[in-house]
Amino acid sequence: MPVQPSPSAAACDPVTPEARLGPVTPEPRASGPPSQAQPLLRQEATREEEGEETGGQGAWGTGTAEQRRRGLGEADVGTGKAGGTEAAGSGSSADGAGDGQGSWRLLLGWLLRRPPQCCPCAAPLPRSAAHCCHGGTKMAALAYNLGKREINHYFSVRSAKVLALVAVLLLAACHLASRHYRGNDSCEFLLSSGRFLGEKVWQPHSCMMHKYKISEAKTCLVDKHIAFIGDSRIRQLFYSFVKIINPQFKEEGNKHENIPFEDKVASLKVDFLWHPEVNGSMKQCIKLWTEDVVSKPHVIVAGAATWSIKIHNGSEEALSQYKMNITSIAPLLEKLAKTSDVYWVLQDPVYEDLLSENRKMITNEKIDAYNEAAVSILNSSTRTSKSNVKMFSVSKLIAQETIMESLDGLHLPESSRETSAMILMNVYCNKILKPVDGSCCQPRPPLTLIQKLAACFFTLSIIGYLIFYVIHRNAHRKNKPCPDLESGEEKKNIINTPVSSLEILLQSFCKLGLIMAYFYMCDRANLFMKENKFYTHSSFFIPIIYILVLGVFYNENTKETKVLNREQTDEWKGWMQLVILIYHISGASTFLPVYMHIRVLVAAYLFQTGYGHFSYFWIKGDFGIHRVCQVLFRLNFLVVVLCIVMDRPYQFYYFVPLVTVWFMVIYITLALWPQVTQKKANGNGFWYLGLLLKLAFLLLCICFLAYSQGAFEKIFSLWPLSKCFELEGSVYEWWFRWRLDRYVVLHGALFAFIYLALQRRQILSEGKGEPLFSNKISNFLLFVSVVSFLTYSIWASSCKNKAECNELHPSVSVVQLFICQYHIWLAADTRGILVLIPGNPTLNIAVSTFIFVCVAHEISQITADLAHVVIPKDNPALFRRLACTLAFFAGLLVLSSIQDKSRL
Repeated sequence: MPVQPSPSAAACDPVTPEARLGPVTPEPRASGPPSQAQPLLRQEATREEEGEETGGQGAWGTGTAEQRRRGLGEADVGTGKAGGTEAAGSGSSADGAGDGQGSWRLLLGWLLRRPPQCCPCAAPLPRSAAHCCHGGTKMAALAYNLGKREINHYFSVRSAKVLALVAVLLLAACHLASRHYRGNDSCEFLLSSGRFLGEKVWQPHSCMMHKYKISEAKTCLVDKHIAFIGDSRIRQLFYSFVKIINPQFKEEGNKHENIPFEDKVASLKVDFLWHPEVNGSMKQCIKLWTEDVVSKPHVIVAGAATWSIKIHNGSEEALSQYKMNITSIAPLLEKLAKTSDVYWVLQDPVYEDLLSENRKMITNEKIDAYNEAAVSILNSSTRTSKSNVKMFSVSKLIAQETIMESLDGLHLPESSRETSAMILMNVYCNKILKPVDGSCCQPRPPLTLIQKLAACFFTLSIIGYLIFYVIHRNAHRKNKPCPDLESGEEKKNIINTPVSSLEILLQSFCKLGLIMAYFYMCDRANLFMKENKFYTHSSFFIPIIYILVLGVFYNENTKETKVLNREQTDEWKGWMQLVILIYHISGASTFLPVYMHIRVLVAAYLFQTGYGHFSYFWIKGDFGIHRVCQVLFRLNFLVVVLCIVMDRPYQFYYFVPLVTVWFMVIYITLALWPQVTQKKANGNGFWYLGLLLKLAFLLLCICFLAYSQGAFEKIFSLWPLSKCFELEGSVYEWWFRWRLDRYVVLHGALFAFIYLALQRRQILSEGKGEPLFSNKISNFLLFVSVVSFLTYSIWASSCKNKAECNELHPSVSVVQLFICQYHIWLAADTRGILVLIPGNPTLNIAVSTFIFVCVAHEISQITADLAHVVIPKDNPALFRRLACTLAFFAGLLVLSSIQDKSRL
């Protein structure tokens, strides 16, 4: 029941019921800069929290904290469910009748009882009060705190992670059921289903299609013989297939004859055999292949029907004869399919309005009848098992979207033929070359020895933690407090058992094992679907605009006013991470201006690396091994685990090696004799010159390695460095990544040195409330920044190709959660997109992003927990841990070498 105010309370309330929330005292105006001024809303919320802690009078009046949560002051304490001991012990004070809306109903009832009036306060109010001490400001503050409390009560970080876990389990079950009923053969999906993402981008169902280059096609088809047999449509497919191998191959010669193609370097033959009808001639050709093992092709692509419809004027007798003929060749095709890949191409639809008069009898109705005959006969050619002859029906779907662009209504446009030819190349070559972004027709990779050992380790960790948890829970039950029969209250045990290091390790590795299982399911086990990226301007810029607008409504004041303070750099990194994530998932790397601006963000991150690490070592002078181990562990822990679980080289996660190497460069530069710190330089200005000489020498080393690729590759090709920085047997990728932003880290360190030196000399002053520069200088620097950014944008938009832009980027970039996305937000090692919910891209992105954020947050906590346990501050213990770590990596290198030899 609603709470009624007592008469005494009403008599003491001459102005408004809001007075029950406590007296409002005039607050002094903020004298500092905007960053120092706390808004009224935050002050009220702070005082409320303080009141709850002490149990005394907070911003909302006197009474218990539980009563103030309900918006009630001391005057409301009386009879009814809201007051007395019932409110404190019933558990219903926050939700009224139990529906979770009690606090909002109390707020509405309180607002409707009497309209707020302005009070005749004698003292001046702050501007934020807007001339009314009890009106909109306090109501907004109350609504804000009540709403925040409701949301935090029902939805916390923990509940979000539980929800993400439930979503993963449900989605995994759904995909397992789908695989069971629909089949798990991605080749079948590639040959039969898909859709267009754009005008020329074909997306197969549930898997990714690789775009083969000339060298890749020749490598796959070396010493192979491919035969196309059929009519003019098969001839078109033949030409498109050959142009993947040799783009200069021309469509010339007699169209109604056999057309050969041979690449002698690759010992590759591709032939087109003119057999426009399924008749005795085609049967004889196929029969010869079954008898002659030498001339039998490795791949056979066959199909014909339109000539039969045209010659016989679409008669029923022709269809009957077609069925008889295809029935006679079906056993021959089945026999060939046991040792060769045989594809029967179903007939594409026609655009009847464009057909010439002598082709008017070729209707889509007739084509469907011929296709049904071919499918029913070829699929039933074996009674005991599934037919080995594969139906190439995807061309029908492609033609349905593009046949309107045909010149004669019968033959497909070139772009459609190229898509069909690329599908054929994926069907045959993906299982041979195993491209990262070609998941169609690829079997699940076998587990390596290291992966098996990792699985055993995480399994034992999970079992160990469960045993530990059961033992700990039983011990907790024995120590459970017993109720005091006299007072009716429980006797609480005030002894808190400290959490042991073993428990932290087991719990962390248990969680990490479950998370790594999800990583493996997403990007290795072929449980979830994958799709190719497809860039559009809207897919990149709309999310960017959305998060920028959203960010306007979420801001906080800070007490820090120094340049690049921790809160500012964290905010900067957060925005950069968001933009980079959107850049990756939208495939915006294909749009050169966006690519170059993202390169600026990467350079900015590395700038902060140089600035932050230099500032720490310069000010603290702490060159101890503990600091180095902490930084290296936090940077590399997740990457090392992923290298083991996902069977990927360290260099694959290139950004972590990049920041790790640059951290070590800054550390070694400053730690080597003579060690120059701020404290030492303040005593003698000569040390400033010594530090500048160190930085100058570092610049010379950078320039030498940047322009001497041979020397760079020799250094990083030495074992064991080669095991860390090689990618596909070469360190070129590492040289390329390092060279892109080779000056920006040094620029960050130099900026930190100049800034801290000027600050120490009191040339720059950053006292509270004092600006760093005068208004004129600040405006001038702002103008230079805007002009520089616009100039860079214009230059980036005018670049002709990535190679040209990348060459100039290191020289201009100095004026301008990341790892998890590789496998559980993106897919195929960042080349594609993970599909948890097929058919709905927006919902899929929302769900996968939610799970991705929860996983990233949990991994961050696990890394922090393990860092405290694994990296002790005690030097002897730390050195023992380092020895164990070195032994672990030595064993890992040995196992990796064994694996590499077994793969050869």
